Amino acid sequence: MATSTPQALKREIEMPAFKSYVPHGVIPAVLLPFHDDLSIDEQSFRSHLRDVAAVEGLSALTINAHSTEVASCTPQEQARVLEIAAEEVGGKLPIIHGVWADGSLEAARIAKRAQAGGSSALLVFPPAPFAMGQNVDMALAHFKTIASASDLPLIVFQYPLATGQGYPAETLARLFDEVPTIRAIKDWTPNVQQHETQVRTLQSRPRPINVLSTNSAWLLSSLVVGCNGLLSGSGSVIADLQARLFRAVQANDLAEARRLNDRINPLASVFYADPFVDMHNRMKEALVLLGRLPRAVVRPPLVKIKEPEIARIRNALIEAGLLDISGERRDAA
Repeated sequence: MATSTPQALKREIEMPAFKSYVPHGVIPAVLLPFHDDLSIDEQSFRSHLRDVAAVEGLSALTINAHSTEVASCTPQEQARVLEIAAEEVGGKLPIIHGVWADGSLEAARIAKRAQAGGSSALLVFPPAPFAMGQNVDMALAHFKTIASASDLPLIVFQYPLATGQGYPAETLARLFDEVPTIRAIKDWTPNVQQHETQVRTLQSRPRPINVLSTNSAWLLSSLVVGCNGLLSGSGSVIADLQARLFRAVQANDLAEARRLNDRINPLASVFYADPFVDMHNRMKEALVLLGRLPRAVVRPPLVKIKEPEIARIRNALIEAGLLDISGERRDAA
């Protein structure tokens, strides 16, 4: 029997499992469970990955992003997160790997490691220094540096312009023209008119750029303007409801979309309350209440939320039909 050469094995490792993948559709961003000592709870993470990946109608899963508290994870921990995700779901779904770095050289190193580990696309966060000001040449330098290290499809994480980290329309146009591996944006634009303009403009380009909504607090309203997908941390809890909502919108079934949105809304209201930074903290608590995580531990500077807020999450799960009044988990319907 023929054996692979070391060079062939290296090529196999560096090829993504879904090499023709273009980011689209329903993409949950999973959570990262921790032990009480703040180390990664690998057993619970594996179980969580399997739970989410079992949902019908997903396009991919996202790791090493906001939802996995990437800012608190070392490069070695990020590599381990990818290794576990590849083992558990890499043969079933494409893996989208976040690129979180303040500098472009480190971003390129992350991109290279992500491709070598089997990722199928990269979600590129804006560098934090852009909050102090940016121009088109800086944005181009950042993305071209990343693209020089990996030929995976890139997703531009479009922050609100008010943060200073969002890219003006002129910058986006130059990025799409000059970095051909950019295939989608994760749109966090809170202005509905701007959001719709981006959907119409980007998805009708000669080389279309898919708009993935991350406006999970008002997901139905966002999807009906025509987004070709969504990328959402709350998919770690309600991937099934989000997938069914997306299908209903795609089928122009407004009645079903509104019915599903009525179930999603209570959870969106508690997940995305102030302070906004606690959204994934609250999602961990929801998974504990659903019996899908053993504990809700977050890393500093985040801290465990208080019992009154946990009670609001419990009530939202009941209103969404995911828990019964006694606290027993119910199947979504």
